[in-house]
Amino acid sequence: MDTQTQTNNQPIRQPLTPEQVSPEQAKANAAAMQEGNPTLNPGDIVNRELTLEEKAKKVAVNVADITGHPVVVPTYFVVNDPEEGQKALHHVHDAEEISDVIRQARTDENGDRTWW
Repeated sequence: MDTQTQTNNQPIRQPLTPEQVSPEQAKANAAAMQEGNPTLNPGDIVNRELTLEEKAKKVAVNVADITGHPVVVPTYFVVNDPEEGQKALHHVHDAEEISDVIRQARTDENGDRTWW
C-alpha cells in the first residue's frame, strides 16, 4: 500500500464542493468517461506516483445526485497515522482501512472530531 507521508506541516485541503474541484481535473474526468466504454471511473484508478498533496486534490465523483444536490467524493482520504504521519487512503483500494479510521473517530470536549 502506498503510504506517502507529508513532509511539511501545511494542512492538506481536499475539495469538498464542485467549486473546489479544478476545472482541468473536471474536464479530464469528463473526457475519460466519454472515451469508448470505460470500465472504471477515472477516480477508481490507484496512482502511486502522485504526492500526498496531489492525491488530496483528486476527486473520484463530482456530480449531482438524484435530488440535484452536488456530490464530491475524494479519490484519496488523507488521514493522520500516529506511526506514519499523514497518508492518503484510496477510496476503493483502502476502503476497509478508511472504515476503521471512521470507527475510531472521537469527539473532543469542544465537539470537534479528531481522527486516529
